[in-house]
Amino acid sequence: MIIDTHIHENKYSSDSFIDFKKAIDMAKLIGLDGICITNHDNNDLRMDLGDYVKINGVLVIVGAEVLTHQGDILVFGLKDIPKEKMHAEELLRLVKKHKGVAIAAHPFRNNNRGLENHLHEVADLLDGVESFNGSTYSYHNLYAYATATQLGLPSLGASDAHVMDRIGKYATKFYDTIRDDIDFIEAIKSKNFHPVMRIDGIFKDFDYTYEELLPRKKITNLKQK
Repeated sequence: MIIDTHIHENKYSSDSFIDFKKAIDMAKLIGLDGICITNHDNNDLRMDLGDYVKINGVLVIVGAEVLTHQGDILVFGLKDIPKEKMHAEELLRLVKKHKGVAIAAHPFRNNNRGLENHLHEVADLLDGVESFNGSTYSYHNLYAYATATQLGLPSLGASDAHVMDRIGKYATKFYDTIRDDIDFIEAIKSKNFHPVMRIDGIFKDFDYTYEELLPRKKITNLKQK
């Protein structure tokens, strides 16, 4: 299954221009099996849909993108999103307590909203890294991929779409059957997935090691941190 694990819609994310129903149509058109709606600091879409729904053959999972003091984290399985800003470790432990999963969103994007090198501090509490984000410069994505590989964390791909034509730029291919939010959470925990990129209308696999993606000098610097 191919799922875009990070999309914002305009009812509960004020910076998005995406109509939810049109997002479903776009996902269907381009061949996505599912999408995750991860609005900013809320999962209020649950009031409309529940934790998941299937519409026109497209599975929709509701999560949230939560801004911590260290950066943005995608969370799934956390019913009540904290109203106050938390430290990353505090949020991650809360997600673990509720048996959910947490993914570092765009960790090296140049807008001070990624975990950046805080990844090293909370790696044991994360379930994955959004290494390929469709709204982030390629070289920042590659640095995220290198860091995730170094830390032994699985990489995901997602669009982080706020406009329609970004949906599915990157996505994640899962090898488990995902029927609902519980299956999705278990699939993340299984690590049985990898990022894909949509090129010429086709989702293509990534097949690189981080040594191939960054100059050797940068790899040495990574290993020293």
